[in-house]
Amino acid sequence: MWKPRSWKRFFFIIAMILIGGIVVGSLMLLYYAFQVPDPSILTVRRINESTKIYDRTGTKLLYDVHGEEKRTVISWDQMPESIKKATLASEDNDFYTHGGIDLKGIVRALYRDITNLQAAEGGSTITQQLVKNALVGKDKTLSRKIKEAILSIQIERAYSKDQIFWMYLNQIPYGSNAYGIEAASQTFFEKPASQLSLKEAAMLASIVKAPSYYSPYGNHTDQLATRANYVLKRMHDLRLITETEYRQAEAEQLAVVPLKGEFAAAHFVKNVLQPYLVDKYGDDLLENGGLNVVTTLDLDMQKIAEEAVKKYGAINEKSYKANNAALVAVDP
Repeated sequence: MWKPRSWKRFFFIIAMILIGGIVVGSLMLLYYAFQVPDPSILTVRRINESTKIYDRTGTKLLYDVHGEEKRTVISWDQMPESIKKATLASEDNDFYTHGGIDLKGIVRALYRDITNLQAAEGGSTITQQLVKNALVGKDKTLSRKIKEAILSIQIERAYSKDQIFWMYLNQIPYGSNAYGIEAASQTFFEKPASQLSLKEAAMLASIVKAPSYYSPYGNHTDQLATRANYVLKRMHDLRLITETEYRQAEAEQLAVVPLKGEFAAAHFVKNVLQPYLVDKYGDDLLENGGLNVVTTLDLDMQKIAEEAVKKYGAINEKSYKANNAALVAVDP
């Protein structure tokens, strides 16, 4: 048996370890607090937006000029309730009540770090994901996680919940070079985000979990459909949608647009791009400046012309061995 003096010594050592841990932890937090960027940078930093080249109507897209990120920033009011609710159900249903971090998720992640001897990802909040994507990067290191937590708390104090959610939905990657909900909606459904149905929103919210794995153009479309139905069920269970809305959305058949080539009216667009736009504005502004370029081309007439050339060009090649074809349209 231990003597009373031994117990006192044991508790003294435990107390010193706890105090030492608190001191070291506090010093680490203080150290990293001086290394993180100012949260206000979120609203003043440059957000890359791709340039759109339209036909003469200004509504029919010919080409989306982008670098690594295809993005169109939209206002909070243009974001439908469907995508807001689906994202909350999928990513962070406590978003409007927590202070920016999920303490349980952080403890679980640290436990996995220690037990697996490798960096693991915890259940990040929407605020943490915004910080990760916009400010600190995705390195799986302890220092990055500490900075992410500090910044998340600071951002929650500096911005309203709606502002944070708005920045997140314009920032998050959805795969296929689509960043932000508007680019994702246009890429996969060829419609503005404001017109997304509940089922479409659930599918897009599902992609965020793992954009490459859940890509609608990849090999895991069945898993994507399963997760989209799970997100719908979560929306219902959290009372974000009614029973009727849930049943109607569950029965909806999604129609993802096929993966297609980059250009419509390819030769025309290439001539608009180079030399005119590139020489006038430069590559960087074209890829990231969010310009809207309206051209003189009538896309409907262009499609008719291309079909005629393809049809009669094939006939001429077969009948007369003529390999070249051209069309001139004149309005007298």
